[in-house]
Amino acid sequence: FVGSSGRVFPTDMKAAPLLRAWLKRLRDAGVAIHTRHRWLGWNPDGSLRIASPEGEKTLRPDATLLALGGGSWSRLGSDGAWMLPLEQRGVTLAPLQPSNCGFEVEAWSDLMISKFAGAPLKNIAIGLNDDVPRLGECVITTTGIESSLIYALSAAIREAINQHGSATLHLDLLPGRPVDKILQALNKPRGSRSMAKHLHSQLGIDGVKAALLRELTPAECFTDPARLAQAIKTLPLTLVKTRPLDEAISSAGGVTFEALDERLMLKQLPGVFCAGEMLDWEAPTGGYLLTACFASGRAAGLGMLEFLRQ
Repeated sequence: FVGSSGRVFPTDMKAAPLLRAWLKRLRDAGVAIHTRHRWLGWNPDGSLRIASPEGEKTLRPDATLLALGGGSWSRLGSDGAWMLPLEQRGVTLAPLQPSNCGFEVEAWSDLMISKFAGAPLKNIAIGLNDDVPRLGECVITTTGIESSLIYALSAAIREAINQHGSATLHLDLLPGRPVDKILQALNKPRGSRSMAKHLHSQLGIDGVKAALLRELTPAECFTDPARLAQAIKTLPLTLVKTRPLDEAISSAGGVTFEALDERLMLKQLPGVFCAGEMLDWEAPTGGYLLTACFASGRAAGLGMLEFLRQ
């Protein structure tokens, strides 16, 4: 079924039945699947080295497709170990980096960590540089921030950190209200009420949003309604590094497109094709990664057929 986001989901919301159906289709089509095997590279004569439960094997196929994943799921085998044998054969590679990942701040206060780590920031917008802010939600962590809205911006945030040592996001805590309306609400008399209660009653800002506003805004800002209104609309959050690669949903980097021809065959190694996340590209999570992997697999498969015909 198609969800409200436009993404497609299995009706029972489980991936395992879908995987079993794919595997059955492959086996019915004559595909032999050998589990507990690992590709180790090439022998000097160009044959493939394959580790198996029965010991190392040598294969001499007419064409080879490498679809070995990225580097962000080492516990499941996607550890990027394939980069060394490709590098030894002169294939141009880009370093593996986290994608669709969380980011760290310099340091949260003890209050942010103890009370709000794991808290979702809902109905916000986040902008980087002069880009139009994106609507969505994310989650505060003990070290920084992550989840869907951050994943969508992760490539741009990571590259900004690579270039400048940090990246400053601007959070809009009330994307549905213009700054003049926020200022108008802040200017209403609050009598003996605290600023926290005033923010809650007039603007609905409380909980993690209020804590984040206090965390990232100078104290004197709370006595200046104009500055406070601006902070609510463009709250600066500086990120200093990505979370580790092994925590990321996916990875950027890998085999560059300059190393491949239009059939996704390695220019240095005729008859060897590459597909999937081991190629140097990245996409937002939520089905787009899978779709692009399948598409590159199909393109490489068609390229193999053309190569074999020639």
